[in-house]
Order: sequence, then C-alpha cells, then structure tokens
Amino acid sequence: MRLYTLTSGLHGELAHNAHNEQFIKDIEEAIGERFDYRESDFSDYGAAGDVIYVRTGGTEALFRQVFAGHEGARVRLLTSGQSNSLAASMEILSWLNQQGLDGEIIHGSIKEIANELLRYYPSSARNTPSLVKKFQDRKVLAGKRFGVIGNPSDWLISSTVDYAKAKKTLGAELIDIPMSELLAQVSAPQGSSPEGGVPEIHGRPWPCEREGPAPSGVGGMSEAKIYGALPFGLLKALNEPKYGKSLTDKDMEGALKIYAGLKALVAKHRLDGLTIRCFDLLTSVHNTGCLALAMLNAEGITAACEGDIPAMLSMAIMRQKYGKSGFQVNLSRIAGGNFLFAHCTVPLDMVSDYCYDTHFESGIGVAIHGILPVGPARLFKLGADLEHCIDERVNIIDNPYGNNLCRTQVVVRGWADRDKEVGRDALRNYMLHEPLGNHHILIIQ
Repeated sequence: MRLYTLTSGLHGELAHNAHNEQFIKDIEEAIGERFDYRESDFSDYGAAGDVIYVRTGGTEALFRQVFAGHEGARVRLLTSGQSNSLAASMEILSWLNQQGLDGEIIHGSIKEIANELLRYYPSSARNTPSLVKKFQDRKVLAGKRFGVIGNPSDWLISSTVDYAKAKKTLGAELIDIPMSELLAQVSAPQGSSPEGGVPEIHGRPWPCEREGPAPSGVGGMSEAKIYGALPFGLLKALNEPKYGKSLTDKDMEGALKIYAGLKALVAKHRLDGLTIRCFDLLTSVHNTGCLALAMLNAEGITAACEGDIPAMLSMAIMRQKYGKSGFQVNLSRIAGGNFLFAHCTVPLDMVSDYCYDTHFESGIGVAIHGILPVGPARLFKLGADLEHCIDERVNIIDNPYGNNLCRTQVVVRGWADRDKEVGRDALRNYMLHEPLGNHHILIIQ
C-alpha cells in the first residue's frame, strides 16, 4: 500500500518523513504490513489503493498542484487528529466533490482506519441520510456590506464565491480591500484612528498554567474597568500561556493595533462584517488577528479569519437570524459520536471565561483559549455555491485544552432528539464524504 504525504511549510517542526510517527506505526501494526513510502513525490500516484496522508493544515493548494494530471484516480485522504489534518482534508474533499471527482476521508480510531484501508477500494455509497440541504433564506443579508481584506487564503480551494451571485441571492455586497490598507492603519500613530486608537489593558489574568491540569470551568474574573469603546466589557490582562511562549506587552499592543486598524476599515467602508487573510499578518507585523476578531464579533461586527467568504457569510446569516455571534471552527477529530472542533479565535461574547495563548500554527501573536457553555448549540455552514447548507442542532459537552490543536477547543455531540445512531452516522458521513469546506459555524442556543 503506497503512502504519499502532504505537509505545510508552517509545520517545519515535523520530521521530514512520516516513517517515525507513532500514528503511522500503529496503523502499520493494525493492517499487518508496512507502507510503501512515496513521501511528497506524486509522479506515479494513481494506483488503486494509493493513500494520501494529509499531515497538516495549509496543504489544500499543494494537493491541487500535485493532483494535476491524476484526475482519474480515486482519492483516499488519511487524517490524524492533530495539526488541522482533518480540516484540510475536508476542504480538499469539498473541492473534489465540486469537480465531480471521487474521494473520501479516512479518519477515526486506529482500528477504524485499518478496516477502511483493508477494504482497499471502499464504496462511496453510504446508507445514511444526507445533512446537506437547499438554502432557502434568500435576501437574508439584504443591505449588508462585507469586506474581504487581502483575498482568501490559498488553501481555501473549494471556497470561492461569486460576488454577483452573493448580491443576487443573499443581498450581500462584497468588496475587496487590499491588505495594504489595514497595514497602513496598523502602523498609524496611536489615537489617529476613528475609534480612538488602541485601548489600554487593565485587570488581573485568569490563570492559564503551563503545568498541572488544564482549566475545566470558569476561572477568576478580572477586576478591571469597563471599556467605553468595548461593548462586551472587560478585556483581560496577560497571562502565562499553557503551551506557547511567554506573551509580552508588545505582543498585546500589536494585537490591539490590528483591532484598531480593522475598526478603522469598518468605519471607512461602512462594513457590517469582514474576513481577513490573517496568516499574512504573521510575516508583515509578526502578530495575528485572533484577538481582534474575537473583540469585533463580540461588538456585533461579523469577523472571520483566513479570508474565508462562505464562513463570513455563514456567521452573518446566524447573527441575522438569531442575533448571536458565531464561532468559526475547524473539525480536528472524530471519536465515536464526539466531534472535536477548534480554532485560535472565538467571539468573547460567546465564552464564560478565557485566557491567552499564542497562535497555534506559528507560535506567535495573541490567541484565545475560551470556555463555551455546555448545552444546546447549532452547527451551520453555507456552501460556496450559496445554494446548499448544513444546519444541525448539536450539544456542546466539553471544553478540552490539549496541545497540538488550535487554542479554543470544544467537543460536540449530535442533538438528543435525533435517533442516536442515525444522528451520529449522518454527521460523520457528512464530515467525511460531503463537507461544504473545512470551516463551520457554531452558535450557542
């Protein structure tokens, strides 16, 4: 069985090859043979049974590049529960489905993965109901303006949106804003923006220790002043991150300059929401938009990351229908009927408490580890075609804080009034066989 690998350059800490990964060794033991490792050389790819191990996120555009010329091959994407492997695979599979090409995601326990691999050429037919349905809420965003700052990220290969169609079907006006406009605002002197510049930091931090058990509930609340410019109230002082490097006042100042810059663009372009190609900030200002987006969403300004337009529109639709912020999530892991979602930013009005860490992929900037209330929620995503969606009731059951994942993590199960087995299998089948891209939107209900 030949194994090909996809690895993002952002994950340079990974070994050059997959030979020594315990995940791969465990699979080899379960299937009773060693893989024929082809690594990143796809020149002979295409035989029945070939497997592509998507090791990390950020590999979607790389897949499209190496897959060129092999369009007749069935694609089997092996994923782990680490490093956004599953989320990237969902974006790849969504793109394959758009092209009318055949593929599937192989994910689960070692035993489940081994069983799928040993089937050699699995049937794509699944005896479970589809969760994808027609989107009916035409003109739901009539009169709304949304900015796309810096274009969508390169890895969003299945998430291209027709601007004219968005205007016609949703009523939403999409406008492109060069990243240079934001960078000019970020570099402007403090206090020169329409929003009064960068807010000060007050309060004591919520503990977020490197050692010992991870926080499992609400920590101590900040004793701080209320910000007049921040409708959601308090902004916590810095803490020592659990996993990332120590954060400094300079890190926080940079994150708040990004927030102030985005607020200036909202005012200048009269925006109701935005999405930003945030990974470009890693090199341009050596920081991230995680905190800025968390703050903007809490203020009622829809704010999505990675330049993901369908995710932004999905968040805006949920806000329009329910008056609530949405958490833009990646699916990181499936274990039985549990679905672990994660991302490095979460709206601050959604969480019962939070602390700071670094951005997962880059190890820099100010990211958010938030605690979401356990209980009823809704999982929604509008497809890039603006015609199909998934809209499912779910339950939030846990808020883990593990390493090697984005910082805010939440475990979700299917809604209790759905037949248990059908609900679990249908949601799993959707994620592994017919996803509408990688990012989905979670709201509290």
